[in-house]
Amino acid sequence: MTMRIGMALVAGLSALVLAAPVTADSVGRPRPGYWELTNVFTVVITQKKVEQRCLVASEINKFMTSPSNRHYACTYPSRAVGDGKILLKGSCSTKEGQVADVTASGGYSPDTFRLKLALSTRIAGIPLAGTATTTARRLGDACPPEAARSDEAKRVLKGGNTPPQS
Repeated sequence: MTMRIGMALVAGLSALVLAAPVTADSVGRPRPGYWELTNVFTVVITQKKVEQRCLVASEINKFMTSPSNRHYACTYPSRAVGDGKILLKGSCSTKEGQVADVTASGGYSPDTFRLKLALSTRIAGIPLAGTATTTARRLGDACPPEAARSDEAKRVLKGGNTPPQS
């Protein structure tokens, strides 16, 4: 169950960082487009997943304000994103009530980001810690037809395969 929390956290946090709100930033926020994400998660064993995803500008606010998915719900009372740096502190919980404390830090540019996450939880009273790292690079503006897309991206891209620029 904890590995599921960790992999879901990595995916949610990856989306959060890629889709940070577009505001004044001396470094430049990650841009919409076609991205390759590499997620490495370690709790007892190490798992690695590489995926390509199409991200559209309209997903930005949704990911920033609610980085969750169907597996978990997260709150980040402490959140700082700006000038190429990211720091998030909070907790995530599964529908079954398993809670993990989460701290994530990293950096970004318009075409790259790196996020390292540390999580800690207890299972049957036994403390368990893990780490997850997401590295991503923007592959381009155009998303191939087979690229992974959220429902929102599917709606936006209905007429073509180039995400709108922010």
